[in-house]
Amino acid sequence: MTNFYVAGVDIGGSHITSALIDTRTKRIVEESYVRQMVNAGENVVDIIAGWGAVIRKSMLVRSPIEKIGIAMPGPFDYENGICLIKDQDKYEMLYMLNVKELLAKDLGTDSKNIHMMNDAGCFLQGEVFGGAAQGARSAIGITLGTGLGSARFHNNIASDADLWCMPFKNSIAEDYLSTRWFVKRYRELSGQYINNVKELINLKTEEPYRQMVFDEFGSNLALFFIKFIASSKQPEMIIIGGNIALTQQFFMPELQKNLYRMGTNINIRIAKLGEAAPIFGAAGYWLAAANPKQTIASLL
Repeated sequence: MTNFYVAGVDIGGSHITSALIDTRTKRIVEESYVRQMVNAGENVVDIIAGWGAVIRKSMLVRSPIEKIGIAMPGPFDYENGICLIKDQDKYEMLYMLNVKELLAKDLGTDSKNIHMMNDAGCFLQGEVFGGAAQGARSAIGITLGTGLGSARFHNNIASDADLWCMPFKNSIAEDYLSTRWFVKRYRELSGQYINNVKELINLKTEEPYRQMVFDEFGSNLALFFIKFIASSKQPEMIIIGGNIALTQQFFMPELQKNLYRMGTNINIRIAKLGEAAPIFGAAGYWLAAANPKQTIASLL
């Protein structure tokens, strides 16, 4: 690298966040932090242009920036940069396209300067080394939002658990543990339409179906975690992140009650770093490249 800065980017189903990481101090350059909502249903040109505009805004703070790390939701061919997202109400226009090359062209850089990784793995890596799971030897984590991300941390490495499509009840896990489930379930119970979980929590306290939906969600989440724990190597704790995690006061009591009833009292923590976690995780590849004698764990 010709300078000390790496761009870390977190792309979700409803937003993009970008910031520069100083490889010397291992800190975010505050003035480079940019967050913007996105429409995941737009056409290819508009999606790529929107992402590119946010990333460029960050990069111009310490121009020129060579290396970019991007946390992306799956399914995705991260090594080759090809989007495999289909039938998830997000980024379907990108299906089977080489997103890495499209974005590199928009940013005016070589695709070799862009490294893409799973967003849930990036999230958990950051939380282990500087957030809610700091010091843990083994942990599992999920991100709850427009989609369901899942990751395992073991032997100093966080990796994608890829459980979004795990068979669950009458469908797959993501169909019960994402924004679209809240929208669908509330409409089934009340006959009313909401756009997202934020609208649900803003309803009046006496609204009869609001807590009913969150209790059912907590019950579903407990069942998912029982299966997740069973498929992992004795995790010490669960880390919950994503926008839906911000509503923990509505679903956490039911979640904990059901986990206890099913025989586990595992430590559950809400992520502390917010969108900084996947940003650090995304930049981790280039941070390690800039400091080859150190582990990513010591850099984050």
